[in-house]
Amino acid sequence: MHLLIPHASASSDAATQTLRALKLPNLARLITGLQPTTRDVDDEYTLSPPHERALAAAYGWHGHDGCWPWAALAARGDGVDVGTRPWGLVTPVHWHVGREHISLADPLELDLPEDESRALFDAVRPLFEDAPESGTLAWGSAARWYLAHEQLVELPCASIDRVIGRNVDLWLRGDAQSTEEQTQRLRWVRRLQNEVQMLLHSHPVNEAREARGALPVNSFWLSGCGRVQRAVAEVLVDDRLRAPLMAQDWAGWADAWRALDAEVVSVFADGAADDGAVSLTLCGERGWQRYDALPRSRWHWFFDRFRTVEPHTVLEAL
Repeated sequence: MHLLIPHASASSDAATQTLRALKLPNLARLITGLQPTTRDVDDEYTLSPPHERALAAAYGWHGHDGCWPWAALAARGDGVDVGTRPWGLVTPVHWHVGREHISLADPLELDLPEDESRALFDAVRPLFEDAPESGTLAWGSAARWYLAHEQLVELPCASIDRVIGRNVDLWLRGDAQSTEEQTQRLRWVRRLQNEVQMLLHSHPVNEAREARGALPVNSFWLSGCGRVQRAVAEVLVDDRLRAPLMAQDWAGWADAWRALDAEVVSVFADGAADDGAVSLTLCGERGWQRYDALPRSRWHWFFDRFRTVEPHTVLEAL
C-alpha cells in the first residue's frame, strides 16, 4: 500500500495559511505512525514537478529532470501500441497573449468535446507526420494526443503542471544541462508550435468556440518524452488536490484535502496502525517526502502514543 499525494503543498502565503488552519487528523495519525525515509527537495523551477520525480523513483525508472516517459505510459493506458519508439504527450491548449508575455491556461478550462478535438487533431496531424521530419500522431482522448518521433529521445520538456498560468517562454528552453542537439530539437518543437498556431488561428472549430464564449485551442504543449519503461511497484496516486490548487481556489483546496483525509488517508492510517506495509509520499511545489512503515523498538511505539506530528509542519517544507 503506497499512497502518493501530488499538490499537497505550495509555496504561496495563501497555501501556507490554508494549511495552518486545516485539521487533517488522519494524516497526522499516519505520518506519526510512519518513519520519514527518502526526501528530494529542489526548487519550483525544475522541469519535472516533485510528484513526477517521486513517482518515477517509486517506479524504479531511469532518467532525469524533464526526461521521464509519462507519455508512453499514458499512451499505453489509452490503448496505443507504443512499441519501442519514443513518445511525447501533445496536449491541446490555449495560449493567452498578454501585454508582456504569453501564458498557458489550464487545459481543463477548455472543456474540449471529442468531436472538436478530433477535428483539430486531423487538421494538425500532417504538420507532425509530413517528411522530412516524419512522426506518428496518435489519438488518446480529447485532451491527450501522442507523438512518436525519434527527436523525442532524451528531450527535456517541462511538465504542463509547471507551466499553467505562467510565462511559457521560461519553460521552452530545456534544462541547464541541455546539449546543443537538445537545444536544436527544442527549436524544432517551437517551430511546430508556431505552425500549429497559424493553422488553428481561423479554424472553424475555434471560430465556433469563440462565438459561444469558449477559449480557442491555439497551440499544444509537449511533455513526458521518452521510451516506455516498466514500473516495478504499484502506487495509488490521488490527484484531487490538483484542480483547486491550479485555480488558486484555496477554499476548494481545503475542502479537497479534508475529503482526501477522510476517504483515503484514513484507510492507510488504519493499515499502518495494524502493522501493515504502508508507504506515503507527500509532494509539494519544490520537493517530496516519503514515509514508510519500518521496524521500531518498543520505546518508539511507547513514545509515539504521546506525540503527534502536525501535518502543516511537514507540508510547508515541501
